[in-house]
Amino acid sequence: MKKRGILNAQLSGLIAALGHMDTFMIGDAGMPIPKGVPIVDLALCAGVPTFTQTLDAVLEEAQVEHYTIAEEIVEKNPELLAYIQEKLPEVGCDMIPHTELKAMSANCRFAIRTGEFSPYPNIILRAGVVF
Repeated sequence: MKKRGILNAQLSGLIAALGHMDTFMIGDAGMPIPKGVPIVDLALCAGVPTFTQTLDAVLEEAQVEHYTIAEEIVEKNPELLAYIQEKLPEVGCDMIPHTELKAMSANCRFAIRTGEFSPYPNIILRAGVVF
C-alpha cells in the first residue's frame, strides 16, 4: 500500500504516465468533460474535495510547465486566481475565454472532477520535465 501522495490508484497511474507536454485538467463538479477523455471523478459531495485540495495534491506529484485558465476567473473568482498564481509563480499562464477552455479540454490526456462549486475553478495543466 502506498504511504504518501495521491492514494487514488487511477489518478496516481495517470499522473505517472504523463509525458512532457501532455495536458490534463482539474475541473469543478459541473465542468463538461468531452467524450473520450478519461475522467477521474473525485467528487463526493458539494465542496468535497475542493479544487485547491486537488491542485495541491497534484502539484506534489506532477511537474507543471504551463497552465491555462478561463479569463472570467479574474472577475468572478479573484481569490482562487491568487491561489493558483501563488502555487505556480514561475509557471507560464494563458487566460482564454471559458468556452475555449472547454473546447481545449478535448485534447487532454485525462480530466479530474472535483466537488468544487465556486465559479471558474478549472485549469488545464501542461506536464513539464524534472531535469
